[in-house]
Amino acid sequence: MDVNSKTLGSLLIGFSIILLFVLTFVKLDYDFQSGLLCDQYQKNNLDMKTCPVHTSNASWFILSSFGVGFLVLGLGGYMVFMPKISIGSEKKEFKLFDLSILADEEKKVYNTIKNKGGSAFQTDIIADTGFGKVKVTRILDRLELKDILERKRRGMTNIIVLK
Repeated sequence: MDVNSKTLGSLLIGFSIILLFVLTFVKLDYDFQSGLLCDQYQKNNLDMKTCPVHTSNASWFILSSFGVGFLVLGLGGYMVFMPKISIGSEKKEFKLFDLSILADEEKKVYNTIKNKGGSAFQTDIIADTGFGKVKVTRILDRLELKDILERKRRGMTNIIVLK
């Protein structure tokens, strides 16, 4: 099952709204019961330090739960409203031009680079096409003159990038 970020974000928002709604009623009921219990202790003139309402940490746990609910709501909102980030699963679009103007060798080099995601080391092109270094260099020169690709120097080799 493939779940995208917008769907997951929507589920998180729905879950957090339900959580916050339930927590609101829990907090209201807890405060009401605590108030009744505290009134009983005051009627009996007992010390505030012995009152179970004032020694309990339950209110802090409920408030912490509200914090988690708002955090999940924010995360869900982020996932729904932020743009999708591509991790390379989608094909990159390259500059459109007429492939019929290319010679067979040029097409082979172009397709080799395109199949590698639009960029490749020159040494990889040599290995994949089976052409010699000089031949690949001359083909790349012609393709660069036609404004189809560009070479970027990286150390002792070139990275070839389609436009």
